[in-house]
Amino acid sequence: MDWFKEESQHVIDSLGSNAQNGLDDEQIIKVRNQFGLNQIIAQKSIPPLWRFILQFKNPLLIILMFGAFLSFITSHYIDTIAITIIILLNAIISFVQEYRAQKSIDALRQMAAPKTIALRNKQWQTIAASELVPGDIVRLDAGSIVPADLRLIETQQLKIDESALTGESEPVGKHTLAILQDNLPITDQLNMAFMSTAVTEGQGFGIVVGTGMQTEVGKIAHLMQIASTNLTPLQQRVHRLSKVLILAALIVVMIVVSIGLMHGMSWSVLMTTGISLAVAATPEGLMTILTIVLTLGATRMMQNKGLVRHLASVETLGSTSIICTDKTGTLTQNKMQVTQLWTGGLYFHLEGQGYEPIGQFLDHNLSPISHKDIRHLEHMVTLSVLCNEAEHIKKDGSHSIIGSPTEGAILVAAAKTGMTKEAALEQYTEVVNFPFDSKRKMMSVIVEDKQNQYWLIVKGAPDVMIENSEAVQLHDSLGDMLTDKPKVEAVVENFANQALRTLAIGYRKLQPSDLQQSHEELETNLTLAGIYGIIDPPRSEAIKAIDACHSAGIKVAMITGDHAITAKAIALKMGIITDENARVLEGKTLNQMSDEALFEEVENISVFARVTPEHKLRIVQALQKHNHVVAMTGDGVNDAPALRTADMGVAMGITGTGVSKESADLILLDDNFTTIVEAVKEGRRIYDNIRKFIRQDLTTNVGEVSALLFAFILISDEPLLTLAPLMILWINLISDGLPSLALGVDGAEDNVMKRLPRDKNESFFAGQLGQTILIRGLIMGGVTYGMFLYAINLGLEQPYAQTLAFMTLIFGQLVQVFDSRTITNIYHRNPFSNRHLLIAVAVSGLLSIMMVYTPFGNLLLGTMPLRAEHLGLAFLVGALPVLILSAINETFNIKWL
Repeated sequence: MDWFKEESQHVIDSLGSNAQNGLDDEQIIKVRNQFGLNQIIAQKSIPPLWRFILQFKNPLLIILMFGAFLSFITSHYIDTIAITIIILLNAIISFVQEYRAQKSIDALRQMAAPKTIALRNKQWQTIAASELVPGDIVRLDAGSIVPADLRLIETQQLKIDESALTGESEPVGKHTLAILQDNLPITDQLNMAFMSTAVTEGQGFGIVVGTGMQTEVGKIAHLMQIASTNLTPLQQRVHRLSKVLILAALIVVMIVVSIGLMHGMSWSVLMTTGISLAVAATPEGLMTILTIVLTLGATRMMQNKGLVRHLASVETLGSTSIICTDKTGTLTQNKMQVTQLWTGGLYFHLEGQGYEPIGQFLDHNLSPISHKDIRHLEHMVTLSVLCNEAEHIKKDGSHSIIGSPTEGAILVAAAKTGMTKEAALEQYTEVVNFPFDSKRKMMSVIVEDKQNQYWLIVKGAPDVMIENSEAVQLHDSLGDMLTDKPKVEAVVENFANQALRTLAIGYRKLQPSDLQQSHEELETNLTLAGIYGIIDPPRSEAIKAIDACHSAGIKVAMITGDHAITAKAIALKMGIITDENARVLEGKTLNQMSDEALFEEVENISVFARVTPEHKLRIVQALQKHNHVVAMTGDGVNDAPALRTADMGVAMGITGTGVSKESADLILLDDNFTTIVEAVKEGRRIYDNIRKFIRQDLTTNVGEVSALLFAFILISDEPLLTLAPLMILWINLISDGLPSLALGVDGAEDNVMKRLPRDKNESFFAGQLGQTILIRGLIMGGVTYGMFLYAINLGLEQPYAQTLAFMTLIFGQLVQVFDSRTITNIYHRNPFSNRHLLIAVAVSGLLSIMMVYTPFGNLLLGTMPLRAEHLGLAFLVGALPVLILSAINETFNIKWL
């Protein structure tokens, strides 16, 4: 029901309540049985144990678990233990990261009002907000949180900060009159108060018309719960890669088993061979390295003030093609500031940042001036501080405002001239104060000067002030408002086109006999002293961040609850749009558009104004249908559904509500839009490093599988295993794992923020990487098998031949890793620029040599000490393919090599 349309008494009667007595116990029980407790039904959090179990869902881990099972039933207990440790390590790392992130969210969570004052059984009682029911009469005071949705029945200068719900930064003045309009957005429902918003000043009384999930906040909570959460691009790629690897492993095992059966091999031998192939085909270290790389990336983001909730989200920003951002508090400072004013017929500009009273006045040519030389300017700021209810305070070196941010902005502007309220009250004495009223859109004050003259000073909306003024101060004379009204209206329009809020100041000289009149009689025949242009200023760093996004091929779209003119002006200032004729899509137009029509238009729109939570959700979903990876930033309750649906939800950590933080994937702990750009760069670096690792790891895996496969295809007698199972495990985890991990911390390449965003459906093997892996892996496997065959033909025993093949493959992959760390070839990147990689290669090589020349290594892996010349030959033969193939690539630009 549209309660804002109804007269307050009719609402009270409809809900069976009484403004003097409230509800009685019998009524409360009856209504609560019907509507339940006044609580938002939250989704159940995942218990820690179940969260840990979910880590084992990854297909690659399932393969490894199957391999461990086969190893166990065939009595290969060392293999079983090693693979099990790998599986547990993967699961533990992922679980710890997600658990820590969830704990951080729990610490950031903000709760709604726990207590409220309600009229029950003819008495005002303090009760839990959760006990409220429709029909309860509630009292609101400055500083309190609105405990439910209320239809206001009495107000006294009541103002409520609804920014968390609507995105509007300015507190809203409330009244009790019925509003006879259809489809009224909540921003314009001035006779309503909504759950979780904050009372900034005044007092009011309201009747509860909505509780729990029936409130506006409850509707948003419902949208969050039905909003779909998609797999991240990284998760989609890993799942596709897993399917490819599973299929490849099955094909290889089928080929080997078929050949083995043709040669009359026993099932026990084939089982052992199958385990070896499964181990060789599966990159055991992939999930471990991937998890560690993402964890390190999350740690780096945390150092840059970005808290990642889910590991897989670390890379998603690197794929982002569109960032949909809220305006208030995200692109802007959420601190109202006077940047221009008009008085005496002249425009003035005002410098400075925030609430600190430092900044010069500039004339219309932007040349510095002294405010002392402009009499009208001095007069206007004096009037402004006298007719002002805000306080500008300094505490611990920090400046802040108590009261209306707009009035506070005027106090700060006056302070930049040296004028304070205390100084003004030394020259004037306040006689009567008529507080601001949202119906008349004005406030006024009567003061007495040192000459015992009385003055009425009025501050209000320019349109109202113009209608109540007979004159306007122009230069050194008074202009007639009838004649000069178009000039004043042009000033208001000029400010509005610059996204400036406007506030007018006027005055009137009074006679002592006028003091007995009402404010309605007094607030006429005014002289307009001037008009302020006030803005919630853009963050300067956000402007640079938007420019960086454009350079990276990322579109930025602003989605705000603000008015279209304000939204467009801010978008122009910030570089979101460059065309003054760019279209702004408003919420009322969105209401009339079908999803199909929105799909057709959405890519061409960069500014959306006067939108609701449902609109934000539709916009994100329409962009996703265009195959975009969408990041959505926000800080309010109204942003939560879109944050959850977006591929990457980004919430503000300082100003953000608890609901928005719980819905996000990334939380900006400094509320700085620039942090998003750093996160994008980090995401792209991480993705590049993941591809480097995959290139390195799968090339080695193809080498291992092909080395075994060649033995089955090329030998007519019973094949001999080229590599023992634990040798393969050692290669995957130690000799390849350590250098691959070092690839994960490789620095970003120079052009990382100059590339276009990746297609969300692009596989890890894009850019002919799949061919490169296959060709290089087959050649690596071929030379490995060749060295094995060389030793067998010399009459050396199989363990020695396996050891020679083992070291050939290790040296080959240790050289290959330097080629894998670039998108071109080994000759294009300084091999000494990654100190971690050099150390990893050295440690990996030395450990592998120790496995050949120590009794422990001989026992564990089944190796035998090699002769020095054979060790040198293994290094030479292993390294040559990489050097030769990279040289061919460099000379003939053959990318698939």
